[in-house]
Amino acid sequence: MEENINNLAEEHLGSAYKDLEVVEQKVIESIVESEPIAENINEIFHEQLSFGQRLADKISAFGGSWTFIIIFLTILVTWMAVNSFYLVSPKEPFDPYPYILLNLILSTIAALQAPVIMMSQNRQTQKDRLDITENYKVSLKTDLEITRLHKKIDELTLLVSSNNSVNE
Repeated sequence: MEENINNLAEEHLGSAYKDLEVVEQKVIESIVESEPIAENINEIFHEQLSFGQRLADKISAFGGSWTFIIIFLTILVTWMAVNSFYLVSPKEPFDPYPYILLNLILSTIAALQAPVIMMSQNRQTQKDRLDITENYKVSLKTDLEITRLHKKIDELTLLVSSNNSVNE
């Protein structure tokens, strides 16, 4: 089997098996073993995530949704309406215009939300890199298998044509 691996590597990729990249070695091994090479990157990637990373992804997904925007706008408008109502009544509003406490809360939310979103984007970039590697493996295996099929068809064509010429 090792000889077969080395022959395939040399014949199709022009290098010894031991000199190939790990990805290319896996492709050659999958051809020799007649095994599929494609893997579900989503499953593999999500199994490796820590609790904090999963939480950051959920917060990021919620923070970028229409549900969040509608709830947030409702809270803001309610806050301003309640405080504006107190401005015209004889009672003292708890956050008088220009709503300094509200601005502090908004700044705090923005300061916390930005890094969480960036963590989620960084993980998406890592996942994209894994996906690109997986696509490369599948494409390389497809190319090598097509090349092998062409050789076999060429050999069969030569065999058939030599048999035909002998029979004539």
